[in-house]
Amino acid sequence: MSRSIFNSFIIYLNEEKGFSDHTIKSYKNDINKFSAFLIQEKIELKKTSKVQIRDFLASQYDKGLSKKTIARRLASIKSYFNFLFNIEYITKNPTLFLSTPKVSKKLPNFIDENIINELMDQPDIRTEKGLRDRAMLELFYSTGMRLSELINLNIGSIDEKNNLVKVFGKGSKERLIPFGKRAKFCIEVYLKKRALSWNTASNGLPLFVNDRNERIPRRTIQRRISNYIKMIASGKRLGPHTLRHSFATHLMNRGADIRAVGDLLGHTSLSSTQVYTHVKPEKMREIYKQSHPRGEN
Repeated sequence: MSRSIFNSFIIYLNEEKGFSDHTIKSYKNDINKFSAFLIQEKIELKKTSKVQIRDFLASQYDKGLSKKTIARRLASIKSYFNFLFNIEYITKNPTLFLSTPKVSKKLPNFIDENIINELMDQPDIRTEKGLRDRAMLELFYSTGMRLSELINLNIGSIDEKNNLVKVFGKGSKERLIPFGKRAKFCIEVYLKKRALSWNTASNGLPLFVNDRNERIPRRTIQRRISNYIKMIASGKRLGPHTLRHSFATHLMNRGADIRAVGDLLGHTSLSSTQVYTHVKPEKMREIYKQSHPRGEN
């Protein structure tokens, strides 16, 4: 694999597709695994066929990888070959008509509405880090934004007069999300601790920073949020995404329209939003009775 072409592909993912650093890292890993397979099998990239891609996927099954991981690897490979075809490095795209393994959609974890207040009380607000973490928790839960979106927030991303936050989601798509008074109050207290305010702070300053006044690394936020959640809840894969799931689920349980929830989450398809929601059976029965012509029968 030509290193310069691969580097051009990474630049393309970043600048034209607007992928996050986390997604690009996954793509790099997937393509490197596939490249190692080609080298092992003594196959040139230009001469790769559909059969050899299937052989690679079969080798991943043999290693015990999940369908979800294999589906992502195939998506990365497809994206790479589409890029190679578009720049005319190859004349035929071997990934055309290759089907992606069907992945079962599992319901994600969420926090019960009754213990959200308990979660918000976990950070030690006597410290600057505690005030910062409380503000992050409140904003996460108040908006349902992605972790990558929160990391990239600047002070200027917040419209404090209208209680709106501007985020750039997948594909650099911009959207405005409303947030509540509690989140606003906690952000203001945190900014005050940093000797900042809405009026005096530069719009380009990161909203949440570490001890060196730099944006907080992704892993640091994941670890800290996960630790707070584990103090009040049990289960697997508890972290920042749990608050996103909780945001969607609690809105749905209170009667919010699924399309509106999808817009708030930045989803492009309704099926994505459906996976995020844990609507209680009694709520579903209530909606059915209210909405179906024969719901009372």
